[in-house]
Amino acid sequence: MTSAARASRPMVLAGGAVLLLALVLVTLMLVRPSSSAPAAVSTAAPAETSADVGFARDMAVHHQQAVEMSFIVRDRTSDVAVRRLAYDIINTQANQRGMMLGWLEVWGRAKSSPGAPMAWMGHTVTPRGDGALMPGMATDAELDALRAAKGRDAEVRFLKLMTAHHRAGAEMAQAAATAAGTAEIRNLASGMVLGQQSEIALMADMLKERGATA
Repeated sequence: MTSAARASRPMVLAGGAVLLLALVLVTLMLVRPSSSAPAAVSTAAPAETSADVGFARDMAVHHQQAVEMSFIVRDRTSDVAVRRLAYDIINTQANQRGMMLGWLEVWGRAKSSPGAPMAWMGHTVTPRGDGALMPGMATDAELDALRAAKGRDAEVRFLKLMTAHHRAGAEMAQAAATAAGTAEIRNLASGMVLGQQSEIALMADMLKERGATA
């Protein structure tokens, strides 16, 4: 088993558990009696080429790497602030990822697409062969360097990588908040923008404390 596979195992387990919970919650909302409040999930499935489906697929992949990096740094430093940030990212983004995969399941859409990422945004993403599938994502070499680092070095590497990750993620979420046709995607994407911008500001302060910049 490769080091990448070992590192991502906790992330996969966490994501699977959250996906199962999301599917249960979605099912309960869909079978809610008609006399109750409107269901949180739209009954009409968005089109295969819609921003809703494209965003859900792409952001699920983007989030997956953020969770992976957070698990890595959590075990490479004893710094309380960095470990707390990593824990928050793991929980928040694993939960959001589970929601998006759950909606794809309810909509009857595949969780992955053979097409290029971010096509729904009108972007052309050409694979570079370095492991970074979308803007902001870390390369395989950067992930390996993070795994090999310890202490302050690991903290700075993580904060820089996650800042770039969040900036690209917030841009993608802003596009979905504008273009999506379903309220669930628009609301989730809008919340992502605010949350990730807040964490970008926090990480800038944390980098400054460590004598570094993004």
